[in-house]
Amino acid sequence: MKLTLENIANLPDGVRGPRYERDELSAGIVHIGLGNFHRAHQAWYLHRLMDQGLAQDWAILGAGVRAGDAAQRDRLLDQDCFTTLIELDPKGKSAEVIGSMIGFINVADDNGPLIAHMSEAAIRIVALTVTEGGYYLSPEGGFDADHDDIKHDAENPEIPRTAFGAMIAALKARRESGAGPFTCQSCDNLQANGDILRQTVVGLATLSDPDLAAWINDNATFPNAMVDCIVPATGPAELKLAREFGIEDNAPVTHENFRQWVIEDKFCAGRPDWDKVGATFTDDVHAFEAMKLRQLNAGHQIIATPGELLSVPTIAGTMAHPLIKGLFRKVEIEEIAPHVHTVPDMTALEYVDLIDDRFSNPEIYDTTRRVAFDGSSRHSGFLHPILRDALAAGTAIDGLVLVEALWARMCEGTREDGSLIEPNDPFWDALNATALKAKNNPQAWIDQEQAYGDLGANPRFAESFAKWHGLIQSDGTEAALQAYLDS
Repeated sequence: MKLTLENIANLPDGVRGPRYERDELSAGIVHIGLGNFHRAHQAWYLHRLMDQGLAQDWAILGAGVRAGDAAQRDRLLDQDCFTTLIELDPKGKSAEVIGSMIGFINVADDNGPLIAHMSEAAIRIVALTVTEGGYYLSPEGGFDADHDDIKHDAENPEIPRTAFGAMIAALKARRESGAGPFTCQSCDNLQANGDILRQTVVGLATLSDPDLAAWINDNATFPNAMVDCIVPATGPAELKLAREFGIEDNAPVTHENFRQWVIEDKFCAGRPDWDKVGATFTDDVHAFEAMKLRQLNAGHQIIATPGELLSVPTIAGTMAHPLIKGLFRKVEIEEIAPHVHTVPDMTALEYVDLIDDRFSNPEIYDTTRRVAFDGSSRHSGFLHPILRDALAAGTAIDGLVLVEALWARMCEGTREDGSLIEPNDPFWDALNATALKAKNNPQAWIDQEQAYGDLGANPRFAESFAKWHGLIQSDGTEAALQAYLDS
């Protein structure tokens, strides 16, 4: 059956559907960057809350700021914004149709429709999933005021190019109308993601309207949050899987049988009671997010990078490779866990075992290519902070540095079997040129300040990098992995 509002009451047997009436919902959230993760995570929590007869005035309007977002809008509007979520549990797959999203704002170059909707008093949360690299950060983590997009929005605040510029324009309109501020909520995998979102929004607003920037800083809220659920990209296999459940869905989402959402309770205009469906509100998000980002997200890069080089197509496949799994466990236990604090009901070493099980799930067809994408953001965001802490503390770094050397080798653009690695980073051309140069001069790789900041000047890091890089060049990836495991 085609997934539509007309058909939603007649879902195939075994498919869980909404237990609320869609025509009774009204919008309270605009979500910018409406990809798979959002629909498997925030939208699911809201959907389950609506199932309890709650949060009926908190439905989601999808939004995007890129021309490519229009295609996603067309796909979702064609099925009345319903999504089929397929849980990939090793014990058996299950499907659920969620309906917490009720519309998708028109995508326009000047973001006029988006600004107009965010300006409405009924919208009390504007949330984002724009990827780790989408917050206009400098290599040191500050606000990059020199980026062309930022310069454009500072000079043209009425016709912004970025999501942040659109948010600022809407907040200005709300201040003038008396509607008041909305909560700005990041749902991206960034440590202190709310603080980073505040830095970007307030930093951009300051460039064109310091008084407005001060008002936003004083009145809007930016809760930090930790988000967690493994959600593969959608391709032909996922479309086929939806059909096997009896549903024609143009944009189904598959996900693992695990979710976690830990949020600061800082919402200036109210919020849904997500804690009634499993989310955690706390004043100490930092410990949770540090554990997840340093162990799970960094762990993904630890296994995906050699996985690409050794032509292992999936994350589960990397965990079935003894050398890659050995690398993962040794780095996690010896080099990362010492820099991670215990959270309620979970130690760093227990979390290693949990991640091991999740990454090894054979039902999750999560590609190494997807996980290795945008290494320039993910290495600097997930791995380099641990390296800095380890260097400062004088603790072990060899495995972390080996992963950096493997990343340099990956960016040469070929696998160990000679096959081509297609461009897989927004800065691929520069990374590829530097990786080829580093074959004869390893220091050239870690001198990339946009990725490493001042790390390349640390003698201990540079010496370890040169050692591993040289071994990979002379003997290959597997020999380097074995040497590390034997050390």
